[in-house]
Order: sequence, then C-alpha cells, then structure tokens
Amino acid sequence: DRLLVGLNTGSLRIYRVNELIDESPSQNGSSTEDQRPSPLSKQNAVDLMREEEKFSKYKVEQLAIVKEANLLVSLSNAVVSTHDLQTYELQETLVKTKGATAFAVTSNIVKDPFTGVPSIVSRLAVAVKRRVILWSWHDSELNPETSEFTLVTGVKTLTWATGTKLVAGLTSSYVLVEVETSNVTDVVGPGSIGGAPGQDGGRFGGVGVSTISYMGLGGAAPKPLATQLGEGELLLAKDINTHFVDTEGESLGRRQIPWAVAPEAVGYSYPYLLALQATKGTLEVRNPETLTLLQTISLPHASQIYISQPNISLAHAGKGFLVISERCIWRMGALQYDSQIDALVDHGRLDEAISLLGMLEDALLKDKEGRLREIKMLKAQWLFDLRRYRESLDLFTEVSAPPDRVIRLFPPIIAGHTSSQSNLHSHTEKNGDMEKGQNEEGASGTTELDKPPSTEERSGRESVYISRVSSVDAPGSSGTRPVGVDKVALLDGKDLKAATAELRPFLVSARTRIQRYLNPDGSLKDAQSRPTPATSSVQEAQELLLAQAPQSSDERRQKMLETAKVVDTTLFRAYMFASPSLAGPLFRLDNFCDPDVVKEKLIETERYNDLVDFFYGKKLHQQALDLLERLGKDDRKSETASQLTGPQRTVAYLQGLPPEMIDLILQYVEWPLKEDPDLAMDVFLADSENAESLPRQKVLDFLRKKDKALAVKYLKHIIGELDDSTPKFHQELVEIYVRGLKNQRFSDELARHEWETDTLSFLRSSRNYQPYKAIKLMPADDPIFYEARAIVLNKMGQHRQALDIYVFKLKDPDKAEDYCNQVQLAEASSATIPKPGQRSPATDLTDKTTSIYHTLLALYLSPPPPHRPQWAPALNILAKHGARMPASSTLDLIPEVLPIKDLESYFRGRIRSANTMVNQSRVVSALRNSLAFNEEAKLRLDDGVPGGHGGRNRHVVITEDRVCGVCYKRFGGSAIKVLP
Repeated sequence: DRLLVGLNTGSLRIYRVNELIDESPSQNGSSTEDQRPSPLSKQNAVDLMREEEKFSKYKVEQLAIVKEANLLVSLSNAVVSTHDLQTYELQETLVKTKGATAFAVTSNIVKDPFTGVPSIVSRLAVAVKRRVILWSWHDSELNPETSEFTLVTGVKTLTWATGTKLVAGLTSSYVLVEVETSNVTDVVGPGSIGGAPGQDGGRFGGVGVSTISYMGLGGAAPKPLATQLGEGELLLAKDINTHFVDTEGESLGRRQIPWAVAPEAVGYSYPYLLALQATKGTLEVRNPETLTLLQTISLPHASQIYISQPNISLAHAGKGFLVISERCIWRMGALQYDSQIDALVDHGRLDEAISLLGMLEDALLKDKEGRLREIKMLKAQWLFDLRRYRESLDLFTEVSAPPDRVIRLFPPIIAGHTSSQSNLHSHTEKNGDMEKGQNEEGASGTTELDKPPSTEERSGRESVYISRVSSVDAPGSSGTRPVGVDKVALLDGKDLKAATAELRPFLVSARTRIQRYLNPDGSLKDAQSRPTPATSSVQEAQELLLAQAPQSSDERRQKMLETAKVVDTTLFRAYMFASPSLAGPLFRLDNFCDPDVVKEKLIETERYNDLVDFFYGKKLHQQALDLLERLGKDDRKSETASQLTGPQRTVAYLQGLPPEMIDLILQYVEWPLKEDPDLAMDVFLADSENAESLPRQKVLDFLRKKDKALAVKYLKHIIGELDDSTPKFHQELVEIYVRGLKNQRFSDELARHEWETDTLSFLRSSRNYQPYKAIKLMPADDPIFYEARAIVLNKMGQHRQALDIYVFKLKDPDKAEDYCNQVQLAEASSATIPKPGQRSPATDLTDKTTSIYHTLLALYLSPPPPHRPQWAPALNILAKHGARMPASSTLDLIPEVLPIKDLESYFRGRIRSANTMVNQSRVVSALRNSLAFNEEAKLRLDDGVPGGHGGRNRHVVITEDRVCGVCYKRFGGSAIKVLP
C-alpha cells in the first residue's frame, strides 16, 4: 500500500495507496472506448505521507527495491545509490556505476546445491556504457565480490530473463548474458532487432527505419525494449520490429506485432502485453498469443510503465500496474477474469476468449474447463454458420459437444423433429421483415461492436482504469459476430451434402463415447466393465454427452438412451441422404435407431434387405418375417424385391433365431414347408447351434402334424447325427418304421426294400427303445417281420427264439451263424480277462456251460417237430466252432447214425485247439525260465550298465605287486575302494 515517487527535483515522495470501492453500477464490460470511467469515490486515491526533499541533488531517473536487504536503489545523475528502505537515508554511492544508464533488480529463491537449504538471492545489474556490473545479496548479506561483463557496444537497457540470465539491449542488437558462467549469446532477430554476431559496430548501427524516415540521421535511435511474458518467454522490441524468444535466446517462431509507430515502453501484466505509444498518448493492451489489439486507453503524455514484481509483495501478482507521465500517475486495475471472458463472448471475440482461458490458471476462474468447452462450441456453431463445416465439426468433436446441440443445426431431412430449422419456413416472412429493419438500421452507421477506438483524453489525476478487454475492438482484428443463431441459413443442395459428410464422423465418435457407458440393451455399464480412465466418473463423462446433467441414475440412463436414439437415427438419415449403401453395415451393429423412421425410409427406397437386417438387429422378428412372407409370396418384377422372392430368405432368417423363439419359428416355417420342404427342413436340420438347441419334442409334434416323412427325417437327424438317447424318440421311430412296413404303400419294391433296411439297421443299432413294446407291434406270422422280430428277441436275450426264426422261418444258415458270432463277441467283450495261467472259458474242454453255438447245433440236429434235422449246416458249425462248444454235450447231440468220417473236421479242430493250449503253455514256461535266468545273472554279476548294479559275486584280487591305477602306489594294508 506504499507508492514511492522520485521527482525531477531530486525529492522522494511516499504515498499511501487507498483501495477505492466502486459505487457505480457495473457495466459488465459493455463500455466503449470513448467512455471514461467515472470517479469511484470521493475518497482520495492516495495520501501523501512523507517527502524527502534532499533524497538526491539531481533528477531521480529510476527506483527499485531489494526487499531482503532492506534497500532502496536509485539512479540519479548517471550514478546508482543505495538507501535505507525505512529511513530513506543514503547508505552508499556505488562509485563503479558512474556513467550508468539503467539498472535491473531481481530476487529469486535458490536451493544450496550441497545442503538443499533454500535462500533468497537478489541481484543488481547496472549498465555503465559497454559494461554490466553485478552485485548480489544472499538473504540480507551483500556479497563483497562484484562481477563485470564487457559487451561490444553501449548497453541501453537491462531486463532479467531468469534469476541468472540477463537480456542486454545494445545499440543495434540484443545479447543474453549468463551471469554465473559469463557466457554471452547474441540474439538474432528481424530488422532492427539485430543480425548475426559482429554486426553491432558501425556509425549508424543504432539508427532504425522510422528514425531515418522521420527524424533524419541526426535523430535519436529508438531504445531497445524487452519484457518478460509468460513462463520462459520474452519479447524484444526495437523500433517497430518485435521478436519473441525463450530464455535461451532462441526464436519462438511467432509473427511480429503490427505496430505502426515504435512504442515508448513495453510491459507484461498477467496475462496481457502492454505497449505505451507516447506519440499517440495511448496504452495498447494486446493478447500475447494472438497479438490482437484488445484495448486502447488514452493516457496523455504518458512515458513510462511500471509493473511491480511479485517478489516485492504478493499483492502485486497480476493485480495491476502504473503508467507515468511528467505530472501524473495512473493506477491501472483489472476486472474479474470471469467478467473479461463474458465481455469477449458477448462481443463475439470467441478466439480471444479461448486464448485468454488457455493462458489463465484454473484457480482464477469459475469452472474453467466448462467455460472453455462452451466457448469452443459457440465458435464451432459460428464456423458452421459460415459454411466451414469441417472446421466446425472437428471442433465439436474435440470438445465432445452434446450431439443434440450439433444435430439441431441441420434441417429436418437429417435431424428430424430435433432440427432448429423445423419452423423456419413458417416464420420466413416475419424473419424477413426483421432482417430488413436490421439492415436499414445498420446502413446508417457502424455498430457499436465495430466502432473504431476513441481517442478522447481522460481527465483527473487520480483516475483508475478498470481494464475491460471487451470494451473496444480494433480495426483489422478477427471477425466478430453476435452470440446465438439469430439468422440460420437453410441448408440445401451442395451445402447440405458437404455438411452431412462432415457430420457422419462426429456421430460415429459420439456413438463410440455412448457405448462406453451404455449396454446394447439400454442399461448403464458398471464401473468394472467401463473402459474409461480412472480419473473420470460416469457422471462427468455423461455430462460431455448430455446438454443437462440429470441427477438420479434412472434419469441419466433415460437421457443417455434418448441421446443414443437421436444419434443413431440421425446417422441413419445421413447415410440414406449421402451414401445409402453404408446404412446396411450400421444395422449389423448394435444400434438405437428409431424403428418407425428406419422402416418408413427403407420402404420408401425399397431397400428391403437392409430393412430385414435392421428388424433382426432390433429383435423385431415378427415384423421382419411378415415382410419376408409378403415379399416371398409376391412374384414382383422389381429387381430389389425379386431378391426376396421365394422361401430362401425366410429360411435363412429363421435359422438365425434363438431357440427361445420356437413358437415364432414354427409359425413362419409353415409356408416354406409347403413351398420347398427340403429347404425348409434346414431350419431344424442345419449344422448350427440354434438348430441343435431347438426344443425337439415341440418340433417333432409340429412335423408329425404336417408330414410323417418330415418327422421321420427329423428323428433320424437327432438320433443318428446328434446322438440323442431319449427313449421316447427311439421308441417313436421304431413305431413309425414298423407301422410303415405294415400299412404304408410304397411306390416300388426298391422303396420298400430301403425302408425295410433302415428299419432293421435302426433296430439293430439302437439300445434305447423298449423291445417288449416293439415285439408287440410285429405280427409273428408275417414274413416281413421275421428278421425284425429276431433282432428284437436278441435285445430281449431270447436267443433260442431268435435262432428258431433264422433256422426254420428264414432258413438262412449264414444269418444264423452271423447271429451266433455277434452274440459270442458281445459275451466275450463283457467277460472278465482271464488271469495268467488260467484257461480261457471258450476253450476249456471240461466246461459244462452251454454256448450260443451249442443252441444252434441243437436246433440243427434235434429240431422240434415237424422239422427234420439239417446235417450240412450242423457239420459246418461243428467244423468252424466245435472248439468253442463243450465236448461232452456236443457229442451227446450227434446221432449215432452219423458216420465218423463226416466228423473228421470237428475232431481235427478239437485236437488242434488242445495242442494250441499245450504249446502256448510250453512257450509261456520257456519265456518265464529265460526271464528268471536273466534276472539271476544280473543279480549275481552285474547289469553291464556304467554306474548300474554291480552284482553280488563281483570281486577283485589284491596281490603284493598290485598298484593303484591313479597314484601308482602299492596297496599294502591300506583300505581299498574299487573304481568302476
């Protein structure tokens, strides 16, 4: 709250600065250039507290404070002096600084490299002709040693770039001095900023362009100016040339500031760039990023800008600055940053508002991210109105704009009922009258927004300017427009196609974002399955998509679902308008398109295939099947409709339905069964998961009512290919087969033979039907069922009755023998494996059990009346299978009248079987003896494997002459270890 002022008389005045309260109504940044801020209060802006008349004998040219050392530094009569900050008494005149032209002070917190303890290091740099002399303080102690640097030409200005780097403005160039290492770097810039090293000398090196043009060679050269900007950035300015560099002196690649006249002074008051134009008596306020002139303030005869450094007091950080003339000091303040942003937006300076938001810290604004996003959306809307569709939609995508807000910009053909242009046609006349009135009003003069800056001088020595970045727009700056869509141009023709082409990527991006939070069934995803960054919550992410963030989860879900429906439906309309072929792939993905809109549009364009795909994706199967049935039965000439003629498309659709929709499948499969039964049966017989999972009993009942042949085909499929072991299905198929043999009329004998073959094959292979029920269906006296009854009797275990059919009814010895072979194999596979040394039951000569062959032999040799014995089949059985039958019971069956000669093959087989048993026993015994011998030899001797078993009988003879094979010493009485 203290202001120190050095006068031309050498006096020093100390003022107390009073904080004034603005009692005037807030103008919210709507004042124009020619309006002056009215006095804020009757209270004085400053009060004179003290005056030191003998502070200096000469004019005080510059003042600075080294707060940590409690010093006030002054430049007077080309000499730098230090004074006590409390008493303002002279402490020391720095003799080395005689002839000084400028000085610069900086204070920084530095950590000790060894201890890590922070300390405040202050430095004073003084320009004395070609030299730069440096003093430093560590905390409050002055370093007795000074540093000195000699440059190529005289030093005009000094500016600290960092705590250890100093920018020196020379006669015709700039250099960057590293005070700790004494390195000097030339700064190369455009025009009068300076060229390559070595170009500073010369008689006219300091004469600038404007100096030569207006003042002649005898005029004063423009002073090289410099100021710090943001973090690590500096501005160098000389004449009308400017150069932006970093703290290493490297160019930042920005364009020059369009100054018409060289400024008297430059400065930086966060976040704006200041330039004082002494010839015009104005202060220019610019955006340091865009270089746009935001404000011009009339300050007559002003010559200096003073910006207090934050290291002196935190109260100065970005809070304002002072502008000084010969007899007046202006204290400049700033509006709240939110008010500045509002003013820029109100005047359509959207680019400047976005740039300002990017420069300001988050803590200085209320909801910086939200404000920035909203302004970017306003800019995108403005670009859209200018028909710069790609830039507009890219910006909408960048900020994740709510889809509703973007879609409203399009006509109803794309946006539907959400379009903001829906009622434009009905209000065309009214809006035309309003536009006409506005045009007449605007023709009378420029609007307030575009009015050139006023140059009216401000009066009052204690005037306080409240910086309003939105009060003035400079001629030639970026275009402006009122916020809001006051005049919306109807999109049509090429413009509509171009805008729609750019809309599609935005809608696809919106779909992707919605799918992160919404399941295909319309429910919200939980936190575990959501692929979003951990730092963002569901509600925050949803607010990016929804214009208004709902409170409860149900409201969020409903709003999200509505947004998804609008996005997908609009995307569908866009595809149909520009590229109808892309609508089909959209339907094959999970989507939330409005069915009514899609149906109407696709039927209108006769895109029936896409409509069927859409119905399938939306699970509107009944509507899809109705459409397919209508088109399938309609023999139309249209090329599009002809693709759906016939049952093929309906069958393919039914194959894709899940088993849960069996009722719908059976309802719509009827007409394909009538048209093409073989094709329609693919719904039930296809090699697919859906067909295999259908409720089989329900399908069977349905097919049985339609056609028994289809039911048989289905039963064969599920039993033969799907291995269904349900007894009910097997029994039903048996009954169908048997009834078919009894009652069915076949077209020819071949068809009957095929049916009979299938019947016998199924009776023989299936084990899941009930034989006692099947045998009842077969007449005993019908020759067609003789073999079938034999197979069923086999399943019942009644082998004698089955053989009776083969022997006496069918009179087929080969089938009877095959029957016995099958029974024998089945019994052998189920019998236990005999232990070693135990005789096999089938070849045991003393076994008294009856085999199946014995039963067959008995039927041949001792048939029941009225049948006669059959010698030839009996002898064949004895020759082939006699060894498998008990000898005693077999011989009892042979009648005495049968010649022994006919039994030669039987006896030869029995003898061979017995010899085989004996020889097998001998071979086994010999093999066991050989195995026992080998094991005993291995036990007594060794196994011959290195490192293996050594054997019990192994020994080594040690004599007096025996020596060790390793060390060649005699063994004698030593302990002995035999090496392998």
